[in-house]
Amino acid sequence: MHVFRGFHHKLLAARTALTIGNFDGVHRGHQAMLHQLVQTARFRALTPTVLTFEPHPRDFFATLQGHAESAPTHISTLRDKLCALGDAGVQQVVVLRFDQHLAALSPADFVARIVLDGLKARYVLIGDDFRFGAKRAGHFEQLDRLMREAGAEAQQMSVVTETDLRISSSAVRDALKRGDMQMAERLLGRPYAISGHVMHGAKLGRQLGFPTLNLRFDRARPALGGIFVARVFGLHDTPLPAVASLGTRPAIEDQGRVLLETHVFDWRGDAYGKLIRVELLHKLRDEAHYPDLDQLTAAIQHDSDQARAWFAQLARQTTRDRI
Repeated sequence: MHVFRGFHHKLLAARTALTIGNFDGVHRGHQAMLHQLVQTARFRALTPTVLTFEPHPRDFFATLQGHAESAPTHISTLRDKLCALGDAGVQQVVVLRFDQHLAALSPADFVARIVLDGLKARYVLIGDDFRFGAKRAGHFEQLDRLMREAGAEAQQMSVVTETDLRISSSAVRDALKRGDMQMAERLLGRPYAISGHVMHGAKLGRQLGFPTLNLRFDRARPALGGIFVARVFGLHDTPLPAVASLGTRPAIEDQGRVLLETHVFDWRGDAYGKLIRVELLHKLRDEAHYPDLDQLTAAIQHDSDQARAWFAQLARQTTRDRI
């Protein structure tokens, strides 16, 4: 899959099947849309393409109005979003910077400059809630007309549901905020995970007897936080059990930087620079502040014991299911 920051006209495909959106989490609703996009692209000899925005338009407007905290929290890092799009069969992603100029484009100019001229779209697939152009004034009927006038086609996809619940990024955020990792997994179609290259940290965990693998969450406000039972991929042929902390480390320091710190049970080795994926399977508790290192160490030990017990219970349940 090719990823472009902005338009690179000489490198972009000449004829595309396009969908547009933020795709935070790339949940099952997104996956259904991407499947339809890829199948249509294959049938029509087009390149399946996604246009997404950085920052999220709602982030941009919230910051512009001085209320950054009102923007939605983020489910996935940019890396994880792009990986999920590639896994879905997308061949080309354009990450477009959302700014005042883009926000001011009329719906007609957005279609002409971005969709048709910029991305060479011959087919556009959108969700039922998609709006575009200045003040979100553009709607499907207008997109359909503008595409037909250009000899191209637009199609709208109906919503995907889980029982009576609309599958959406908002629904995933709500599940993660509640710590309902089982519901999040149902909506995502996979366990919630964060991936990245292991980076150096303060090494306090090592001093306390609980060395951690540190990943940076590249968003200011993740959709979840706390202490989790975890599973780590990328260190061994099989996933390794672990306990993980995601947040701003109030037990030690609060610098506003979001980190995922994962302690892998019974594993020792040099993981710096390695690409790993950490699945967060079950929430144990929220983050907390401790007045001294002794109490922090005791809390980590308790979390580790609880995580080991969770895995032991899972193994017993799996054995019963097989019998």
